[in-house]
Amino acid sequence: MTDSYLARLRPERFPSPCFVTDMERIRANVALLDTVQQRTGAKILLALKAFAQWSVFPALSRAQAGPLHGCCASSPDEARLARELFGGEVHVFAAGYSEEDLGELLELADHLSFNSFAQWKRFRPLVQARNERENGQRAIHCGIRVNPEHSEGAVAIYDPCSPGSRLGVRLAHFEPEELGGISGLHCHTLCQQGADALDRTLDAMEASFGPYLHRMQWLNLGGGHHITRPGYDLDLLCRRIEQVRDRYGVQVYLEPGEAVALDAGVLVATVLDVVEADMPVAILDTSAACHMPDVLEMPYRPPLLNSGNAGEYAHTYRLAGPTCLAGDIIGDYSFVKQLAPGQRLVFGDMAIYSMVKNNTFNGIPLPAIYSAENGELRRIRAFGYDDFKNRLS
Repeated sequence: MTDSYLARLRPERFPSPCFVTDMERIRANVALLDTVQQRTGAKILLALKAFAQWSVFPALSRAQAGPLHGCCASSPDEARLARELFGGEVHVFAAGYSEEDLGELLELADHLSFNSFAQWKRFRPLVQARNERENGQRAIHCGIRVNPEHSEGAVAIYDPCSPGSRLGVRLAHFEPEELGGISGLHCHTLCQQGADALDRTLDAMEASFGPYLHRMQWLNLGGGHHITRPGYDLDLLCRRIEQVRDRYGVQVYLEPGEAVALDAGVLVATVLDVVEADMPVAILDTSAACHMPDVLEMPYRPPLLNSGNAGEYAHTYRLAGPTCLAGDIIGDYSFVKQLAPGQRLVFGDMAIYSMVKNNTFNGIPLPAIYSAENGELRRIRAFGYDDFKNRLS
């Protein structure tokens, strides 16, 4: 984020707290993703777990005005959102399905990936019966998620190949005799990583599961590909996709979430008070616990416009939320000038994960959602008491 970006955004125009989606950046991101599709024939899907702002789906969906082929979902509700509002292909993976889930997903999904052969064997008759009943109309293609036991993740909570991971079938537990009806393999190992991590992962993947890929029609390489960040090696990505495509004759899928909306949204907040503790603490109307949970889960320190690291500028503050949670801390930042109540602050890269994870703990209202394009603002939604009340009983 830059000063010019702030001048263009003019945060004083928005209510606070408020998410603002930058449609110009969204369009630039998906245009770059489309170059990968054009070069390699791979199909790119939006991972709804990271970004599910359905008001912008027309800019993303190939079934509407955008370039992406569909969505990947992790639940019946996400799959329904994809089917009803995005269009295109609907791919689903979950660590475990209930029979009720499967009943819904059989009416929504194009691809179903299973996390174990036990689940596949349990639900195979339901899938086969559904495909026979539909007589070839929108047949559901089934896959097995595999774990190549090659870890690239720096943070264990986001590393699908960390020791003890429940995600994906390891080679020792693979059951090739049960591949009847399986048309693809699903492999997701990355989180916010470059093509070099995928390069190493594919080597491990092929070493373990290459013999079975020859029997497959498709390979889903999951998400975590930071394709739209500066410096990402697009040539390496495309080269490895082409190699896998040609070697095994498979349709390759990618499921980025962050790459679609990377750096495409901000969270506008306001200083409510400044209190003295062991250091000056600015209380904001936005909360790490409620509005950006990854700050506490990962943890990480979100970028903040016109600020520096602690001690970098003259005035250092700890930024904190308004909830009763003692650990509702966003991070330590420094500023050229002192903060004052009523001052607006702008946190960056907030389109991804923040909107899909936010909550109303303590009755803290959800931030409003706006979009901005070519200087024009559009209010997508505001939230109030009914949104808090109606998620309870």
